[in-house]
Amino acid sequence: MQFLLAFVVVAPLLGAAAALLPAPPGLKGKSPDQAVLRHGVTVTGVILLATVALAAGFDHDHPSRMQATTDVSWIRALDVRIHLGVDGISLPLLVLTALLTFLCALYSYFKMPQGPSPKGFVALLLVLEAGTLATFAVLDLVLFFLAFETVLVPMYFLIARWGGGGRRAAAGKFILYTLLGSVVMLLGLLLIGIEAGTFDMVALATDNGRGLTTSVQVTAVLAIGLGLAVKTPMWPLHSWLPDAHTAAPTVGSVLLAGVLLKMGTYGFVRIALPIAPEGMHTLAPYLAAFAAAGIVYGSLACLALARPGAKGDLKRLIAYSSVGHMGFVLLGIATLTPTGVNGALFANIAHGLITGLLFFLVGALKDRYGTADLDTLAGATGAALYGRAPRLGALLAFAAVASLGLPGLAGFWGEMLTLFAAFDPAEGLNRAAYLVFMALGGLGTLLTAAYLLMVVRRVCMGGPRPAGEPELADVQPYELAAWTPLVALTVLAGLWPAVLLGLTDPAVQQLLAGGTQ
Repeated sequence: MQFLLAFVVVAPLLGAAAALLPAPPGLKGKSPDQAVLRHGVTVTGVILLATVALAAGFDHDHPSRMQATTDVSWIRALDVRIHLGVDGISLPLLVLTALLTFLCALYSYFKMPQGPSPKGFVALLLVLEAGTLATFAVLDLVLFFLAFETVLVPMYFLIARWGGGGRRAAAGKFILYTLLGSVVMLLGLLLIGIEAGTFDMVALATDNGRGLTTSVQVTAVLAIGLGLAVKTPMWPLHSWLPDAHTAAPTVGSVLLAGVLLKMGTYGFVRIALPIAPEGMHTLAPYLAAFAAAGIVYGSLACLALARPGAKGDLKRLIAYSSVGHMGFVLLGIATLTPTGVNGALFANIAHGLITGLLFFLVGALKDRYGTADLDTLAGATGAALYGRAPRLGALLAFAAVASLGLPGLAGFWGEMLTLFAAFDPAEGLNRAAYLVFMALGGLGTLLTAAYLLMVVRRVCMGGPRPAGEPELADVQPYELAAWTPLVALTVLAGLWPAVLLGLTDPAVQQLLAGGTQ
């Protein structure tokens, strides 16, 4: 188990280095480009298998205990250690990351985005996977920051070199916002480490803030929270996200929404909640207020983009929907209750599955129509997607109703648990304020249903294909292979939520009680 976790973290970096080397003559296939893309599929596939083996060997009877741990000294002068471990909170995120990266590599093998040589693309994809997996596996504050920052450079180049129109400006905005947030977060992490005398996250969580004064905790949570809120993204620090999604290639959008946004909310749960509980208690109402505002704002922005004549981009609409969905995650965390934090973690995974599928589908639509403009998709052809590409239309409708929180699908449970938790927040929090936040969250669910059903009606429904108009390619075999796991897991998580909640709940209970051991 120790070897598996270390392998999962290190293997993508080794694979990235190998991707830049010339392919051996026997492995070149039809072309060197094909060889390096096949290399990406192979490496991410091996990492996915190792992650599944890690999940299979995980002691599900004790999900609150750190398992597969590695703890060796790295920088003795600062007492920084290479400390790795996995529990019921981080394990689902590791599996989600490995799965989405493999599906993106598989999709890119058949549909490589336009841009420079695939060598750089595959290497960047693997470095991105390494940084994300490390973020969810490390248990040292300094290592957490390094892993957290590792993903910025590959995502910047994926957008700037393989993106669409406006890609350089969008990539620059992405790196500027996230770097500024990270600088502030680093100050908060250093404050905790210096004041507590250790950077070890397990020891700090076990201490549960007893070695830190209230003022230090509030300052640290404010600094760390700002950095995490940018990555989440929390309103009003979200403005980099729509531009980045609109310009990013399909697989970039899938990983950005499905994995990278989760790093911010994971930081709140893993660092802020157990290490600085008094600071979180002081700032939780403000976090909840921004989260509730983001839920409503994201939904209203999507409604504005979905209306006829607005020239709304479907990728941009889904990006704004992420602001609302991640608002539910932040609201659940801000309740400081096991119900709310479990709801937040469930919503994290559900959003990764559903929004990843949505961005895959929109990318396929853009490839076929040459645009993601809603007015063009809805009216230029004079025909419904159901009539031209029925399987593609059915998948888009499925992803939309999953995203709006239809009972029986993954999107339902996280939002429901979050609203329940807001109805009865932790002791000491202003219940009247949280009831307002709950009402705003409920309004957000209605607005979400409105804009997603509007999208389905405009894009999927309508008359049959006009005579003489060329047919639209329906779902291809490689697309079916990349999308089927996301559909299956969305249904499984919706019908059997205990699979995920059984992992997270014991770990959350112990985390909030003060400690992870």
